[in-house]
Amino acid sequence: MTPSLTTTRPVTHPALPRPFDRSFNRSFNRLAGANLAAQAAEQVSLAAVPIVAVLALNAGPAEVGLLNTAQSLPFLLLAIPLGLLADRRSRQRLMVAAEALRALSLALLLWATASGRLTLALLAALGFLGASGTVGFNVAAPALVPALVPRGALGAANSRLELARSAAFAAGPALAGALVAWAGGPTAFALATGLSAAAVALLVRLHEPPRAPLPPRHPWLELQDGARLVWHHPLLRPVLLTAVAWNLSWFVLQAAYVPYAMRTLGLDAGAVGLTLAGYGAGMVVGALAAPRILAALPFGRVVVVGPAVSVAAMATMVASLAWPSGLLAGASLFLFGVGPILWTIGSTTLRQTVTPQAMLGRVSSIFLTANMGARPLGAVLGALVGAQWGAPACLVLALVGFGVQAGLILASPVRALQRLPAPA
Repeated sequence: MTPSLTTTRPVTHPALPRPFDRSFNRSFNRLAGANLAAQAAEQVSLAAVPIVAVLALNAGPAEVGLLNTAQSLPFLLLAIPLGLLADRRSRQRLMVAAEALRALSLALLLWATASGRLTLALLAALGFLGASGTVGFNVAAPALVPALVPRGALGAANSRLELARSAAFAAGPALAGALVAWAGGPTAFALATGLSAAAVALLVRLHEPPRAPLPPRHPWLELQDGARLVWHHPLLRPVLLTAVAWNLSWFVLQAAYVPYAMRTLGLDAGAVGLTLAGYGAGMVVGALAAPRILAALPFGRVVVVGPAVSVAAMATMVASLAWPSGLLAGASLFLFGVGPILWTIGSTTLRQTVTPQAMLGRVSSIFLTANMGARPLGAVLGALVGAQWGAPACLVLALVGFGVQAGLILASPVRALQRLPAPA
């Protein structure tokens, strides 16, 4: 049964623990530590792979594009099966296996790079292997969190996990570039392997509360249950549609930003890098501010802040068409970092609350698959529009798309939520 939107506990928004409060139980602390190590390993390796491919294998744009494709395919191919598995089996064991797979792929990258046996085919295969581990981790983690922390602490727990991701996103690429430049690719892959192994060690010691076993059922019927819940639930459907529209619009912008920044705004490579760093800085600021914002505002307003800020961010970027400025571009990307982090924390907390525990894995996988599927479509759309009418047309199209995603969530019942709905 779909939970009522008006059935809430007759209390004000619960006080949330600070992101690093010791009152979090040991299992969640281990999950948080593993998340930080795993996210850092992922970002270091993602940044190091194309650099090593160019320097060691003389890869060009086409080869780097193929490597990116190999690292993206697991999200589309494996998210749904792994989500079904997460609802049937131990999520802790799934995360251990997934992270061990990523650690193995990184160790093989280290060996191949250090021994001189690296090839583009091997790099692509190991990228696919490592990304498969990432998918398992990303599907199981949101499904495991509600079993480890009380309902009132979900927002703070998700804030802590997103802070780790934001810090890794902001620092990982720069660290990988510095390590490759200073000591070569093996050093970067050695660091990533060590971080991933540390994540495995923490996950092995994590205790998952027991769950009642589910009766045998065909996986296709279970997937239908998850899809039906997402599509018919008055809170989950607008969240999903908003996320898809956001990803489409974001990747339209991504297709155009660097050419636009260099050719129209006149920024050199270093200046473009600084503007892109603003995105990571915004993510960190948003994750740090999230617990206080969750405590201060009605829950529905917290969720819609991200889409609304995205519109303001894109409008700031479009303003640079009239007033060409790297500062405007940097401010836009900073806002893009702040807003979507608040959206991710709020929407994930909402999804964890209204989804039955037994369905969290498949529902998380549906969201992950839809979001990842929207990204290449947005990139292709941006490429087509940019080729026909230029980068400015892409910026305007992205602004329209971000307006649509904000309209979707503002017109939904989510906006009116004063606090988290009653749990499923």
